[in-house]
Amino acid sequence: MAIKNMLGHTLDLLGEAIVSGHYAPGASMPPETVLCTELGVSRTVVREAVKSLVAKGLVSTGPKVGTRVLPSDQWNWFDPNVVAWQSKIGLTREFLRDLQDLRRVVEPAAVRLAAERATPEDLAEVEAAYAGMKHAIEFGGDYVTYDLLFHQGLLKACHNRMVVQMSKAIGALLRTSFEITTTKPNGPAQSLPLHRAVLDAVIAGEPDKAERAVLKLIDSAREDIEMVLVSKKKLPSLALPAASLRAPKAARAASTP
Repeated sequence: MAIKNMLGHTLDLLGEAIVSGHYAPGASMPPETVLCTELGVSRTVVREAVKSLVAKGLVSTGPKVGTRVLPSDQWNWFDPNVVAWQSKIGLTREFLRDLQDLRRVVEPAAVRLAAERATPEDLAEVEAAYAGMKHAIEFGGDYVTYDLLFHQGLLKACHNRMVVQMSKAIGALLRTSFEITTTKPNGPAQSLPLHRAVLDAVIAGEPDKAERAVLKLIDSAREDIEMVLVSKKKLPSLALPAASLRAPKAARAASTP
């Protein structure tokens, strides 16, 4: 295994151990030599993995105290690795509630700005993402990726550098929401007109209408997530590629020679 792959694998193992509570907040992680033996890697790999954990806010290091696990409110929840580890361990109601609250705060304001500032190039990008979503519903395919591109395209179209940076950071968070809502039977097909309403309002340059439309979309997603949680279905894992939609029976029949 290459050094880079060993580092990534080691980082995942340690990150999952922290997020799962195997190493509890306030506790010290095992010494470097112990981790090397347990994980079968060199001290260099362990040190680099710990550096990454420090950068992600999961641990702190210092003389005489070693490597100490930090409380979850200090973790960088905009980091895709942290979100993926939480997804693999198991998404919680609190995590999903925070995600929906974040969307309700950020997206309506961003979409208002997009309705005022979007360029033809921005709109073409979001239109292409919408077309990808529609195609996946009608013929099968990767709906989630296009859904993510749709929302990130709208955030980009507001032309605020800080929001654009945030759109990159919250990509994994948004994917979590989209993965869950896609598991609802006929969920994507039902949400497609809501996406169209948002895009049409942005194209028309109507900030108020765009804001109302995206709030309706976000609230619909919240209801879908609650429904999936109540059903106790297995939630998707971000450690795996996004699940593809199956083509409707009519489309499958039409493609059969």
